[in-house]
Amino acid sequence: MTQINVRVDGVTYTDDVEPRTLLVHYLREQLGKVGTVIGCDTSNCGACTVHLDGAAVKSCTVLAVQADGGEVTTIEGLAPNGGLHPVQKAFHEMHGLQCGYCTPGMIMASIDLLKENPDPSETEVREGIEGNLCRCTGYQNIVRAVQQAATEMRGAGDGHVAPAEVDTAAAPHVAVNS
Repeated sequence: MTQINVRVDGVTYTDDVEPRTLLVHYLREQLGKVGTVIGCDTSNCGACTVHLDGAAVKSCTVLAVQADGGEVTTIEGLAPNGGLHPVQKAFHEMHGLQCGYCTPGMIMASIDLLKENPDPSETEVREGIEGNLCRCTGYQNIVRAVQQAATEMRGAGDGHVAPAEVDTAAAPHVAVNS
């Protein structure tokens, strides 16, 4: 066993862990942070995305011992006092989820994207979340939610984002009315 000290969602924990314990398992099994979802265990889906020292990481690729001395933010720690982070709010308002399985990781990746690019285009949003998979939504409303959150976080506009344009390169069979 190895002792680690890690700050998770604003609380400092000192725990003994097996050196091979993945961060996702530590968060879920030892700390009860079950909002961090186990998806594929291969880093392909991004469902387990959290922030480690301010950067989005797939917690199935990080050992808990690697987080020693670090700060982790999970989906549960985004908005203290029962409120919603602007990205969480936008996902709700713009229907950026269906089954919800990918949503925690998608939100964490989106927040990281908006930290680096506070006004992303549709293409930039799609590229920014490309490491996170969703099997239900088709991504249109996720893109709209990220853009809505970006607008709100910048304090710009009326908070309304128009529907995403049809990507005719990806779907050439879709007719676009002009």
